Amino acid sequence: MPDLLLLALLLAAVAIGWWLGRRERQGADPATQPPTLAKDYFVGLNYLLNEQQDQAIETFIGALEVNSDTIDTHIALGNLFRSRGEADRAVKVHQNLLARPTLTDHQGDRVQLELSRDFLHLGLLDRAERLLQGLVRDSQDDALRQSAKRLLVDLLEREGEWQAALDVATPQLVKQHEDIARAAAHWFCELAARERQSASPTLARRHLKQALATDPRCVRANLLLAEMELDTARYRQAIRLLRRIPDQDPAFTPTMLEPLARAYRLLDDEPGLIDCLHELLDTAPSIDVTLLLAETLRHQHGTPQTAQALVSEQLDRQVSLAGIDYLLTLYQQTSAETAKERFALLQRHARTLLQAQPAHRCRRCGFTGDQLHWRCPRCRSWGTIKPISGFPAE
Repeated sequence: MPDLLLLALLLAAVAIGWWLGRRERQGADPATQPPTLAKDYFVGLNYLLNEQQDQAIETFIGALEVNSDTIDTHIALGNLFRSRGEADRAVKVHQNLLARPTLTDHQGDRVQLELSRDFLHLGLLDRAERLLQGLVRDSQDDALRQSAKRLLVDLLEREGEWQAALDVATPQLVKQHEDIARAAAHWFCELAARERQSASPTLARRHLKQALATDPRCVRANLLLAEMELDTARYRQAIRLLRRIPDQDPAFTPTMLEPLARAYRLLDDEPGLIDCLHELLDTAPSIDVTLLLAETLRHQHGTPQTAQALVSEQLDRQVSLAGIDYLLTLYQQTSAETAKERFALLQRHARTLLQAQPAHRCRRCGFTGDQLHWRCPRCRSWGTIKPISGFPAE
């Protein structure tokens, strides 16, 4: 149905283009004006009625004159091809337009922008990059130049050219677009990870501070900084960095628990860990915090009763298969032999359900998986994949 509507609009554009062309030629000799529109019009209409859409489009393209009044129609037609997955045909339409000597500079820039989108769709990144760099450098239209910058940034990001993407994404562009600011912070993190692997911690720290300056909510930057502090035995500094994460984004609290517990234990400060986890339960409650606190209390007291009470209280607030699994483990430790088999059976069923559930979900497109990706493999958004916790995940 949408294709039929678009074809109908194209048919109307053909008629308008013919009418405008006829008006421009009113002073010409009628004998020299070939009456081709009627033939092309009815041939195209016949194809359309017989649901031969490709043939109808080709006929209408042939009938539609290229002039200043029909440039927008040709651009829209090329975009229609691209949206239908026929980017090769879109390239032909836009390249045909670009070859016209009567195009103004502004019209030529618009066609080049759409042609670069065609090349991106086809994976011809080198061709798209050349066009976009030319537009960024030479276009006099600020809005069009900003659009070209966004496309060029997207292209460089696909190629993993993080520094080049940062060079193109000017402070003005980053300030105007929240998604680019979030992405730029992750590009700094990518550079930091690269410097860290090449044993350049000073450069890595500089990039991570730039990431936080670009996007103060960049959880990844604080995690990487904390890991670097752990590597150099600066455990208190690591704890300070990790405790900022719930304020940046509470959804990432489960992600920082393992390095947080490791830092406290390397300091031999289990009471400090317990106090920190109690505070997290008040500010960023989750089943993950509850289970870590319960296990720490069980280890400290040597008995499971306190842990059982804590997890049971949390389950009253939020149902969780992970909580049920942990509680069944505690019950097995204190139950009679005859009951242990029953608890073990229930636990096997709970773990089967638990293992079938993903650990992370993209908040933008719904992609799920066990691994935390900083950039979603499906929608390519940065920082939108977050841990799943509690009943909504299960």
